[in-house]
Amino acid sequence: MEKLARIYDDEVLPIWAQRFGRMLLRELSIPDKGQVLDVSCGTGYAAVEILRRMPDGGRLIAIDESSAMLDVARKKIQEAGYKGVFFRTESVSPKLSFADDVYDVVVCNLGVQDMEDPPRAIADFARVTKPGGQVRVTLPLAGTFQEFYDIYREVLTKHDKHEAADRLNDYIERHPSVEDCEQWLNQARLTDVRVDVDEFKMLFKSSREFFFAPVIEFGPLSSWKAIAGNGQEMQDVFWYIKEAIDAYFEGRAFEVTVKAGALYGTKPDLAAEDEAVTGRVELVEEEDIEEVGQTYEIDLEDLEDIQEIIEAEEFDDPSISAVELEAFQDGALRPDHLRPLSDPALDPNRGMGDLDPFAPYEDPKTLDGEDS
Repeated sequence: MEKLARIYDDEVLPIWAQRFGRMLLRELSIPDKGQVLDVSCGTGYAAVEILRRMPDGGRLIAIDESSAMLDVARKKIQEAGYKGVFFRTESVSPKLSFADDVYDVVVCNLGVQDMEDPPRAIADFARVTKPGGQVRVTLPLAGTFQEFYDIYREVLTKHDKHEAADRLNDYIERHPSVEDCEQWLNQARLTDVRVDVDEFKMLFKSSREFFFAPVIEFGPLSSWKAIAGNGQEMQDVFWYIKEAIDAYFEGRAFEVTVKAGALYGTKPDLAAEDEAVTGRVELVEEEDIEEVGQTYEIDLEDLEDIQEIIEAEEFDDPSISAVELEAFQDGALRPDHLRPLSDPALDPNRGMGDLDPFAPYEDPKTLDGEDS
């Protein structure tokens, strides 16, 4: 995570998080002396933009489970000279540590999709939001990276990797649709529910550039590896995927679609409707805060019910994530056990791209369709 924190603003933010963040902040209105909670704040892109819109007397609480990410955000906000900002290293699982009905706005840019139970997380965001306040969330929707998934599925099907194909389909089905997101907001008892969708493309010169792009390498790649299996089985699958991408997109960029979703909802003011107070407002107490320059660090020693570690997602195995893909090692050639047994003239110096990735048991084909 420390490496990602160092490169995030240069390598991930411009092509990924900023695109979602702009949707998150559309038509954002913060009341005078308003309180805003930024969940999974990362390196602070959304936090800085919120502070630019913050009226005098407002306060922003920014939380993230990564202290390395918070260090970057803290430095960025200190250099900008903003005040009224508080940082906390905190996991959102099993729930936020804040009391009910505290914040005028709760935002989460690209954090929900990594949480164990997104609908429950959004409901918890609504819990800590004041009546009349807003919840705003962004996440990638179904259809994101569809071009890659189509190739992945075809590779698994062609090579009779049926269990892996089932795992891939289960993984893809977890990506929510617009209707799913609307249901999540409704289940959280939010009103004025809206889901905006922006679609954009990301271009990569080759399979190598795609898999080593930080947005992929530090994002879904570990899950994609786990889907393929373990050990040599996983390595073989990614050899086939590499060759398929480079064969299909020879001479042009590998283009993948991103469907960005922004979820908006308002917590109903039941007190006004029923003439009854439904919750209490609890501000962050000043004595619990240690001043750090222009920003502040919250002391966690007296806070309860904070889970320090988020349970790993089913397909997010750190042991698999750390395994390097053999297909992308410098000078690597396709392993002999992946070459057709019928080929009488296997040449160890032959290039990887000369073989049809979907015909390992037939005579190899060149990319231009001629016989080898």
